[in-house]
Amino acid sequence: MFFVDTVDVPGLGNRGYLAGGTARAVVIDPPRDVDRVLTAAALRGVRISHVLETHVHNDYVSGGRELARITGAVYVVPAAAPVAYDRLPVSDGDRLDIDEGLALRAMATPGHTPHHTSYVLEEAGRAAAVFTGGSLLIGTVGRPDLVEPRLTERLARAQHASAHRLAAELPADTAVLPTHGFGSFCASGPSSPDAGPTTIGEQAAVNAALVKDADTFVAELLSGLDDIPAYYAHMGPLNSVGPAPVDLTPPPVADSEEIAARLAAGEWVVDLRGRVAFAEGHVAGSFNIEAGGQLASYLAWLIPWGKPVTLLAESPGQLAEAQRELVRVGIDRPAAAATGGPGDWVRAGERPETYRRAVFADLPGLTGLPEAGGTDGTARVLDVRRDSERSSAGHIPGSLHIPLHRLRSRMGEIPTGATVWVHCAGGMRAAIAASMLAAVGHDVVAIDDSFANAPISNRC
Repeated sequence: MFFVDTVDVPGLGNRGYLAGGTARAVVIDPPRDVDRVLTAAALRGVRISHVLETHVHNDYVSGGRELARITGAVYVVPAAAPVAYDRLPVSDGDRLDIDEGLALRAMATPGHTPHHTSYVLEEAGRAAAVFTGGSLLIGTVGRPDLVEPRLTERLARAQHASAHRLAAELPADTAVLPTHGFGSFCASGPSSPDAGPTTIGEQAAVNAALVKDADTFVAELLSGLDDIPAYYAHMGPLNSVGPAPVDLTPPPVADSEEIAARLAAGEWVVDLRGRVAFAEGHVAGSFNIEAGGQLASYLAWLIPWGKPVTLLAESPGQLAEAQRELVRVGIDRPAAAATGGPGDWVRAGERPETYRRAVFADLPGLTGLPEAGGTDGTARVLDVRRDSERSSAGHIPGSLHIPLHRLRSRMGEIPTGATVWVHCAGGMRAAIAASMLAAVGHDVVAIDDSFANAPISNRC
């Protein structure tokens, strides 16, 4: 008998796996905070013999090399992967013994990257599960455009061929265990954060790569690719040279004077509290990215890479969890941190700043939206959803559209002297954008509401 334990990384939409038998186990695509994997192995009472990567990851910093160092396990990486450290290179067809009657077989599945490799878990010689990494996902496949623009179409065709190889060579009841695709930006199509479990047979009936011919699949995949998070440019190089060990000790404590000084120096001060609490009171100039959601993705996407960041949290626990999330995307050490509330973070004699929140029904001038276009200088509606969301779900007529990840570079397009009503699809990104606008002096209203409730929109 074998087991497979999932190590979820929900903020990034990824999963790693611990799989094995009674005495030994392997780890596939581990997150950078490897203590969770070590705990899972200890609970199972197994020794980790191998740590495997399906590919050099472009969306997070891997904990594979560090986990192998700590446990003494063999570090296994596809032979063609461009890495600068010692590892056991594997090629198509190579086998690794795990435990009695259990083995892993390497299966070349290029597409997400040129060197991508899946691993088939075989029990008594029969395929029981396949760890597909960024190849065959649940209902879709991994993006082919993260390596080199000139390779994108070629990799898309390779992705289609790899999916068909998996479907052709593995039994229909083989469990499909991908790393990406649970809300990850690495997925090339829509994916649910709670998707799974699934099998090869189920995917053969529904997966875009398996129900469409190659030309149709490639054309639709390429036309539907969304923006790439900016921090992805740094993940592959970090994983290729080998990330440093994680340091999750608390950062230096900042008092109100230091917080003010860091803001004056142009550093980022990020308030991790919920968006309601932030709107009701915050340090002027700070940004709001809620902890516990997609903190790592959005902070890493928005912040100039390498800029110092100070974290403001309501509790030590919230701060510690935020640090854990951030190391997964290469933001290793906050410059400073503080816990408590805005009353603790503003200097003596100063008061916290506030801004308004609303729902779509509160939007002024809904009938005809004269204010939405900013024609009278009193209000402006700002849509910070991505291009794909605006084109597929419709938009409020006259609204200004600047996706959140482009807002920092396009601040000059926001009209001055007008109240800016900011919306996204649900409220979280609107709160981030509202905090960025308020930090530079705009009068803002954060619309904390589902876009489904926008009463006037051009829906497709």
